[in-house]
Amino acid sequence: MGSLIGGIIVVIFSVIGLIFWWGHFLDVLMGALPFLGLMGGAIAIFGGITSIKDRIAAEKEEERLKEEMEKEEEKEEEEKKEGEKKGGKKK
Repeated sequence: MGSLIGGIIVVIFSVIGLIFWWGHFLDVLMGALPFLGLMGGAIAIFGGITSIKDRIAAEKEEERLKEEMEKEEEKEEEEKKEGEKKGGKKK
């Protein structure tokens, strides 16, 4: 209950402050927007680079798994052929 009353009081004073100091608020806002744009852009660039790195790593992992599966299939085929040769000799 205390936080509700405190929140209402802060909102009232904030609205009054915006009315009386509107010009100062706009000055601060004009100064802050380029900085916020710079930081937002830097974060977007970092996110894009990270996304590209993740995609490349995923493609490499997929290629590695594909090669492993091919090697296992080749090994199984060789074992199968060896088994047929041994089975054919016994008859």
